[in-house]
Amino acid sequence: MMLARAIHFDESDMNVFHSPARTGEWCIAGGFEFSNWTEGDLVGKARQAFSNGWLGAETFGRVTFVATTQIEPSEFETLKTGLAQHFVDLYGAPSLDAAAGVAEDELRHMAELCDGQTPNTLLTVARELTPDGVKESFRMIEPQDAGLDQFAIHGSLDE
Repeated sequence: MMLARAIHFDESDMNVFHSPARTGEWCIAGGFEFSNWTEGDLVGKARQAFSNGWLGAETFGRVTFVATTQIEPSEFETLKTGLAQHFVDLYGAPSLDAAAGVAEDELRHMAELCDGQTPNTLLTVARELTPDGVKESFRMIEPQDAGLDQFAIHGSLDE
């Protein structure tokens, strides 16, 4: 099964999100966080998290880009338990058992997005508020092979 990990190309996520995800942590779309939001909530760093932030499933920080990769069943189960606990702690789910199904649904949704993608495919998310709620769209950016002509080689053969 494929899932996606947080990836950073520069330090911008450290500046645009209240709590940035850790590089390499497993991520999900995390749009559920915005289910009750209105235009009034969309200011500053919160707006950035809403507009294009993936949710780190370990630190619950946000990240702009994720990359697809293989996940082991044991890692998936650990994520499911942690996410269920997050739903209990932050959203008031009545128990881990009650939250486990929802946590698994969130992880499976992410796995469906990643399914069939080449490893290291980049994913982005874009959200907007509509009269019917939050609308999410996703973009996949295929990995590019790096050719030797893309690297500058410095040095001398006269040594």
